[in-house]
Amino acid sequence: MDIEKIKELCGQSKIKWSSHASARIQQRGISREDVINCIMSGEIIEEYPEYWLNPACLIFGYSVNKMIIHVVVGVDDYIHIVTAYYPSEDKFEPDMKTRKER
Repeated sequence: MDIEKIKELCGQSKIKWSSHASARIQQRGISREDVINCIMSGEIIEEYPEYWLNPACLIFGYSVNKMIIHVVVGVDDYIHIVTAYYPSEDKFEPDMKTRKER
């Protein structure tokens, strides 16, 4: 996956928000602006080439308020927002980029 392509699509507002993603970010206190800021400031930390929707990836980035967030996106001619969340040290190492072993 190519973060530059994802950023380009984001800059062109080629974003599709699923109802699931919209509900989840609202529940978690994450705004659409936070998701966009994460994508535009972010880096890919995991890839899911066989994801059911499209090839997808996990992006590490920052909210508008400089909090670390993760955004899962599927990519084709659009960015499909799957979900977004604040990572926790329960599941990630202190760098918030490396998933802990199960």
